[in-house]
Amino acid sequence: MDLEEMEGTGVNEPTNRAVFLDRDGTIVEDVGYLRATDDIRILPGAAEALTRLKEAGFLLLIVTNQSAVARGWLTEDAMLEIEREIERLLEREGAVVDGFYYCPHLPEGTVSRYARVCGCRKPQPGLLERAARGWDVNLARSYAVGDSERDVEAGRRAGCRT
Repeated sequence: MDLEEMEGTGVNEPTNRAVFLDRDGTIVEDVGYLRATDDIRILPGAAEALTRLKEAGFLLLIVTNQSAVARGWLTEDAMLEIEREIERLLEREGAVVDGFYYCPHLPEGTVSRYARVCGCRKPQPGLLERAARGWDVNLARSYAVGDSERDVEAGRRAGCRT
């Protein structure tokens, strides 16, 4: 069979299934803008739900808008430290996240490096698409979960179930 014959057979299609998860309000308590590790509170039942999804064979990929970076309220390094602490807290409860993807952009941001329109800020699907490429994820066999319409819309636009 040559390449032309293989098209449409699924041979080269991504194989992994994932759940793309918003962070604030879905995994951790939404405090407005999470700026310090001391303010992290894992939502009740979140670690258990993540563990069950992992046991069902899903990759767990966090996809989150983090406009506090563009607003100048948080450095990218500080935001990444918060993410590492979230991962540590989840691991203590037996849950392991496979990847973390974030959008630091905001068109009206005060930090010029991040003050722009982009394709990764939800409801745009860019974060999900980037994560899918990195993990060989079949978007049509995956889910997007979040606490806002922009999370659901990003999933729809990426071709996920919501």
